[in-house]
Amino acid sequence: MTIRVGLADDQALIRAGFAALIGSAPDMQVVAQAGDGAEAVEQARRLRPDVILMDIRMPGTDGLTACEQITTDPELPGVRVIVLTTFEADDYVLAALRKGASGFLGKGVEPVDLLDAVRVVAAGEALLSPRATASLIARFLAQPQEAAPQVVSPELTSLTEREREVVVLVALGLSNDDIAARLTVSPLTAKTHVNRAMTKLGARDRAQLVVMAYQSGLVRAGDAIPQA
Repeated sequence: MTIRVGLADDQALIRAGFAALIGSAPDMQVVAQAGDGAEAVEQARRLRPDVILMDIRMPGTDGLTACEQITTDPELPGVRVIVLTTFEADDYVLAALRKGASGFLGKGVEPVDLLDAVRVVAAGEALLSPRATASLIARFLAQPQEAAPQVVSPELTSLTEREREVVVLVALGLSNDDIAARLTVSPLTAKTHVNRAMTKLGARDRAQLVVMAYQSGLVRAGDAIPQA
């Protein structure tokens, strides 16, 4: 299955470079290129790419605003955004997650890692660059943010005890394989629990599930992985 990719960056040379790289992958196709956030949103609605690589700093509508418009549009549930920028700073990581981004990468990422990132996010997984660690996310999301966009408070009571346990482990950075090993279940069963929790909480992907876990208080900054 071919992954349909959109590019949003105000620098034509950078877009051309990413387009050439993505075009070289046998399982990907560039279907949209935009020079600003407003154009990226319009193309997302018209062309429905699977993944959009979104620059943050663009003229007019910036990348974070465009990201939020895309990820909150009920008509675009399958469109995911990777924020790609030269500004790999803590506040940008937080803002990208709050706006609904599924991933965050610096523009200095290696080509093979960028392609892998697109595949990971297209599959519905969350992606963060090495500098955007779980502890950083926990620290910032646990702090009240004045005028910060709020993620809808999850209905935690709708989760089973096992699903709550799985959400905690996801928020603490464990993969499906890690969760499966810890709970002595198959990776498929672990993935099923994660998917059911996302469905019940209305999370688009694992990145939003992490945000919800911290903002609801289910997981707090400084929490460690529970003892097995």
